[in-house]
Amino acid sequence: MNEVTISFADEVAELESLPIYQEDKLTATLNHALAIMNDKIKGGLFLPYFIFEENFTGEDWIALPKSLDIYVCGTAEGRELNLDARGKDYATNILSYPSDIPSDVCVMMNNIPLGELVICHDVVVREADEQGKTVENHLTHLLVHGILHLLGFDHEIGQAEQDEMESFEIEILKGLGVGNPYQDDEY
Repeated sequence: MNEVTISFADEVAELESLPIYQEDKLTATLNHALAIMNDKIKGGLFLPYFIFEENFTGEDWIALPKSLDIYVCGTAEGRELNLDARGKDYATNILSYPSDIPSDVCVMMNNIPLGELVICHDVVVREADEQGKTVENHLTHLLVHGILHLLGFDHEIGQAEQDEMESFEIEILKGLGVGNPYQDDEY
């Protein structure tokens, strides 16, 4: 069974009661994203951060439960983390920190830790407002986006990679009842 654990910075602790941050909702998003990606793995998709080999196959990856940690912070901490991680001096909407645990250790643990997503709530709310989107839909999109980053997909290395990642996002979001975030009229 896949698991999401969420924690909050002290400055945003009051957000813990919001429906958008309930672990069951976040776990449902993770489960749906992984179900879509599992189908793609069965079709031969390679996950950049997970090396399938004789002792750790795509089938093994699919069978093992996954865990995801989410941390919600405010603007000041989001800015500091973005500066440390990416050298960019502003708070961003989401940061992803993939797990670097080797595949053979994951098999022994009987769990695949995907890594951690850091959400800057203030930025998510501001962007949703600026883009005329609901906070829930925007956050769902960012979670899917972050999960794909944790699997090794990267939209910043080339147009083909961006197109691939966006197509995965659109497909996953459709199944979650969220329109195409790249077309204003669907979101």
